[in-house]
Amino acid sequence: MHTTVHLLAEAPPQMLPARSLMAFTLASHIILVPLGVALPLITLIMHGYGLRRGDATALLLARRWSAVMAVQFAIGVVTGTVLSFEFGLLWPGLMGRWGDVFGLGFGIEAWAFFLEAVLIAVYLYGWRRLPARTHFLLGLPLPATALLGAFGILSANSWMNTPRGFSLDSGGDPVDVDVRKAIFTPMFGPEYWHFVMAMLLTAGYVVAGVYAAGWLRGRRDRYHRLGFTVPFTVAAVCTPIQFMLGDAIARAVFRKQPVKFAALEIVWDTGTHVPEYLFGRLHPDGTISGGIKVPQLDSILAGFSPDTKVTGLTSVPADQRPTAAQATIAHWAFDLMVVIGSVLVLLALWYGILWLRHRRLPASPWFYRGAACAGVASVVAVECGWIATEVGRQPWIVYQNMKVAEAVTATRSGALWTMFGLVVAVYVLIFGSFLAVLLKMRTRWRLDDERRSEEEAMEHPETDTPYGPRSAVPAGGPPEPGRGDGPAPTGEGRP
Repeated sequence: MHTTVHLLAEAPPQMLPARSLMAFTLASHIILVPLGVALPLITLIMHGYGLRRGDATALLLARRWSAVMAVQFAIGVVTGTVLSFEFGLLWPGLMGRWGDVFGLGFGIEAWAFFLEAVLIAVYLYGWRRLPARTHFLLGLPLPATALLGAFGILSANSWMNTPRGFSLDSGGDPVDVDVRKAIFTPMFGPEYWHFVMAMLLTAGYVVAGVYAAGWLRGRRDRYHRLGFTVPFTVAAVCTPIQFMLGDAIARAVFRKQPVKFAALEIVWDTGTHVPEYLFGRLHPDGTISGGIKVPQLDSILAGFSPDTKVTGLTSVPADQRPTAAQATIAHWAFDLMVVIGSVLVLLALWYGILWLRHRRLPASPWFYRGAACAGVASVVAVECGWIATEVGRQPWIVYQNMKVAEAVTATRSGALWTMFGLVVAVYVLIFGSFLAVLLKMRTRWRLDDERRSEEEAMEHPETDTPYGPRSAVPAGGPPEPGRGDGPAPTGEGRP
């Protein structure tokens, strides 16, 4: 029987629906993660700039971004909670045996989540209600709590890739847990910093892309210029750093998870002078079709020499390595991530060189077209990174210690498929509502800017500062207090 078919036949019937459900919820949740981790920092950079320069436009942008941050966090609560339940419901073997070893990471993430919720509420409420300096200072811990949450999740994931900090008793159960070693595994550092940079550049490109699209549509006021420049600068600075970190994590995988590296690079047999395939498809007999073959490049990239020995998939038995199909999926995800990263580096260099030489933004519409697409491309790259990480580790859920088939639930596959269908329906509703709220906010802000611009005949529509006196409402509306430092009435017209 064909090796892949044989392995699939041995898999429990619950495997496919459980993995499909987990993959869908994780892929959905990760769309929100960049904004959750990095938007607080970008917002506070804009906020600090506005306070330092006395810039009403910057303060207005920071305030509006804080509203988006709060809505995104609320949606992330739902999708993140679903993922937490799925670990126990879908993979009881994992949590039952190994929870005491790596579960602290989830505990850290839960505490960070709680702190972030409180701080976001205080920060959002503080506009117009707190003194400017106090309000800004209360927001400063927000980026740290977001990074702490990422710390917890990445410590758990890196442990699953390179498990450490325990011994096994005669029954195969972990004992003598060393918490420090379980958290700071060999892959933790490379994974964590690679992830943090990915979140910063993705959030920066996503936010800047909104204003790049407005720029292409002729909205070239200072509001759009500043809304584009600050997040794009953050992303542009992070992009080349991320490219170097990506190279570093690939070498870490080469050293610590050689079979996973073989899957990412579709290397079948162990050897030197190994070629690099850009895309291409691995077949079960070890042959590769399609793609672009670059002789010796894989060995050079792995160890800076064509004589570098690269471990192949056949170095381990078939039931201890990814199938040909899984290796191809991981390889394509990895290559697509690298291609997107390379294009983003070129875009960042275009922006950086022009700014350093002439202190101005690029004028070419092609630059802004690229910037408008960069946000979506970054999210795709993040998705590809997680696909490469998780699919490349197969068939292990805990690398070389527990297989996915050993961890899966005993719940009937039919019930799991039903749950999958319900989750898809609920997520379509949730993300549809999220998009509707964002569009509603955008429309409200735009109409408010246009109305105030017409009424006051000002060049800039941003006339109300978050810490200054409010302008009068149109005739027929209730009067508002003259100072913004005091409590604001419910139903305040300006977000």
